[in-house]
Amino acid sequence: MSEVPETCYATTADGLHIAYQLEGGGPLHLIELSNGTLFSIDATPEQPRWQNYVDRLASFASLIRFDLRGIGLSDPLGSSEAPTVEQWASDALAVLDAEQVAETAVVGVSFGGLAALLLAATHPERVRALILVNSYARLLRGDDYHVGVPVPVWERFSETVIEPGASSGDDLPLMAPGLASDTSFSTWWRRAGHRGASPAAARAVWRAVAIDLRSILGTLQVPTLVVHAGANDFIRVGHGRYLAEHIPNARYVELDTADHVPWSSDADFVGEIEEFLTGARRLAPTDRHLATVLFTDIVSSTEQATALGDQAWKERLELHDRAIDRQLARFGGLLVKRTGDGVLATFDGPARAVQCAVAIRDAIRQVGLTIRAGLHTGEIEQRGNDVAGIAVHLAQRVQGAARPGEVLVSRTVVDLVGGSGLQFEDRGEHDLKGVPDPWRLFSVLD
Repeated sequence: MSEVPETCYATTADGLHIAYQLEGGGPLHLIELSNGTLFSIDATPEQPRWQNYVDRLASFASLIRFDLRGIGLSDPLGSSEAPTVEQWASDALAVLDAEQVAETAVVGVSFGGLAALLLAATHPERVRALILVNSYARLLRGDDYHVGVPVPVWERFSETVIEPGASSGDDLPLMAPGLASDTSFSTWWRRAGHRGASPAAARAVWRAVAIDLRSILGTLQVPTLVVHAGANDFIRVGHGRYLAEHIPNARYVELDTADHVPWSSDADFVGEIEEFLTGARRLAPTDRHLATVLFTDIVSSTEQATALGDQAWKERLELHDRAIDRQLARFGGLLVKRTGDGVLATFDGPARAVQCAVAIRDAIRQVGLTIRAGLHTGEIEQRGNDVAGIAVHLAQRVQGAARPGEVLVSRTVVDLVGGSGLQFEDRGEHDLKGVPDPWRLFSVLD
């Protein structure tokens, strides 16, 4: 992950301060209008998928991102104010002027595409290329625009989604359905939503985007790429196809994904943008990386479930899950999945992984359960939201060899945490099922 960039401020024509960040250093400038959500750019480093998306864009361009007025680090809106698409386009110009950028490529994501369209149409001398991602020229359905959203549906959505987490207004299954079942991600999503925009600001934004810019599409004079998720249920694919059909010489790419937010998807949105702007697409960063893998398992879970009964066992498991989530958040672990009576998680630091495993064991004791935990450090392969590789297999086997209440680690982990102050007891060599050659394992001492 790259270092967190400095946040700068540009002053708009009407005196507001717009927070922006500059990443990368290539000769090609690229400014992003909206990231597909109402989240602040300041939340990016918290979410590896989002940070990876930004890092890839910044690998071939000087990338400028900014918070819309009323969002995140930018000046708030007055209680009676509502932003306009014209203001967003003007704010983008203020940021470009602050960085003395004469000409730039513009990427508009979701409703940011409206401001990108307006900027390209009114200031073609400042826009060298236009990229529209999961965007539209008109949102609402009309007699001459059947692909739009029915007005009553949009009215209900714009009122309910301002309260992230409410069952009637939860936007995650629409915007990032591939991650909707990921508890860790959904918790972060709601937290980032609350910090990004107040309910009043969110309502004002969603009201502002229900305009119609179809009349300007034929006037665009800049090279344009339209990229849309084929199974997008938030902004359906007909919107993207309409843009491509009505913008002169636009290039259209439809990707095999349902994710509206490009940085949440496994589809290669960045690759399409890079190829369009540079003429070439480099291979995406490898999906293989070094990590410390943790497996946990409740001891005698079947017997305890039988003794407690279904309802009491369910409540005990909920306490178990919440305790683990708290410790993963505390030590920077990434929950990959729950395994029924345990979890699989990864860490980018082995010492923190061991400390987290110990903290999880101690926290689980407080809810009347005993676990065993196993850790190994090695190369893993990212497969969507899951992980694979021999390191994952080894960590699971190490956990299987642990005693009740024990945190057991491989020799690799012990070697990597030298000097951390952690202490271990040698538990000798073990034959791990499916793994060639014996492995020396160590128990973490309290």
